[in-house]
Amino acid sequence: MIRARIYPLIAAALLAGCAAVPHVEPQVAQVAPESVGLGGGVATIDPAWWTAFGDPQLDRLVTMGLAGNPSLDQALARVRAAEAQVDVEHAGLLPQVNGTAMVNRAHIGSKLLPPPIGGSTANLALGGASLGWDLDLFGRQHAAVRQAGASADAARLDAAAARLTVSVSIAQTYVGLARAERLIEVADGFVATRQRALGLTRSRIRNQLASKFDLDQAQTLLAVAQQARTQAVQQRDLLVHALAALVGRGADFYPQIAKPTLALDRAPVVPDLLPADLLGRRPDLLAGQARIEAAVQGRQVARKAFLPDINISALGGLAAIGLGNFFTGGAGSYAAGPALSVPIFEGGRLRADYKGATADLDGAVASYNDAVLTAVREAADAISNVRSTDQDVADESHILRGLRDTVGLDQVRTRTGLGSQLDAVDSGFRLLEAEQNLVGLQADALTRRIQLVAALGGGFDPHQPLAAASVSDTHS
Repeated sequence: MIRARIYPLIAAALLAGCAAVPHVEPQVAQVAPESVGLGGGVATIDPAWWTAFGDPQLDRLVTMGLAGNPSLDQALARVRAAEAQVDVEHAGLLPQVNGTAMVNRAHIGSKLLPPPIGGSTANLALGGASLGWDLDLFGRQHAAVRQAGASADAARLDAAAARLTVSVSIAQTYVGLARAERLIEVADGFVATRQRALGLTRSRIRNQLASKFDLDQAQTLLAVAQQARTQAVQQRDLLVHALAALVGRGADFYPQIAKPTLALDRAPVVPDLLPADLLGRRPDLLAGQARIEAAVQGRQVARKAFLPDINISALGGLAAIGLGNFFTGGAGSYAAGPALSVPIFEGGRLRADYKGATADLDGAVASYNDAVLTAVREAADAISNVRSTDQDVADESHILRGLRDTVGLDQVRTRTGLGSQLDAVDSGFRLLEAEQNLVGLQADALTRRIQLVAALGGGFDPHQPLAAASVSDTHS
């Protein structure tokens, strides 16, 4: 009768002891889209956005880069590791069966067993199997599985972000290569023009119609044009090397990179608004949401560690002294039953784990909020840069047309003796500089568009965007 009263009291005390979860709440709230000024529509970008440049070689290089870039290989390796961890945690929900077999040569003390066994030396044979099954009645292991799954989602989204980074890097480098090739063409044109002018000057000197000063100026203009070509060739070679590295190839690949065919003066159309779906487009932000979910589940794992754990265990096998007795019927034994494990005193470890898990959640939310603000700024900056660069191209084109007219007029005035050779030299320098500036600005216009595509999440369009975990979910 007394036992019937004491046992429930003991059980209640144990359960009360394991229910003392500390009152620690998250301190950081997740940023809301409307609070950062998102709105105005949805950005539409083709998943293979680089094809808008109309250059088959660029398409080929991006495809190669997405298949063999070392940085992307590292991201994919992390995905495989995260997926393996999901399997590890899921295995904790299943029964675990282990087998053992052992034979020892042992001396059996006479105080342990009576003679003739006691005091003898014999073979001790053990063999059997054990079963353990955590019933996970309070969902701790299920929370661990969800945590691992969210971490795997984050790793997959990190890989998507890496793919976007690789494609953007290749496209930007390729635009740089096109810029260098175009600068070589501009320099070649100026070299040819300056060589003709030098020949004409020498002819005029022979006919006593020009001076050594005129010859020096013609040679100076030719040297400047040749120097510009040398610099452009060096830049082209370096960019070829960079492209090969980005697609995971070495020096043997350099000759296979041909002159780009993309037109610098025809920039593709890209979104010019800050889309409302920005937070659901960028893989890095979706990875941040997945990490918040992983932190939420990690906090649940820490919380449920305060609750009892019930296991079903069983074992069976054979044990005998002497190998001849091992296979007899009397060598068999078995046991089975439930086991209750209740945390009573852990030296504060469980409370510390719970506080740490809550801090991890705050850290994941804060990191996500910072990424959101950075993403919004990058997208807004990219839109502004596209508009500004387009205006710069228009202005430089107008300047270039005026300089071409000025150079033509200076040449006529110099030949007729109505103008100064210095004026012709100065306008020639300015024309070469303007031609180079226009090429650079046209390349910048393409690069700014690539940066905008990256800021808007590229062509990343997940079929089922991951919803950001609500911090309030962790209060339960």
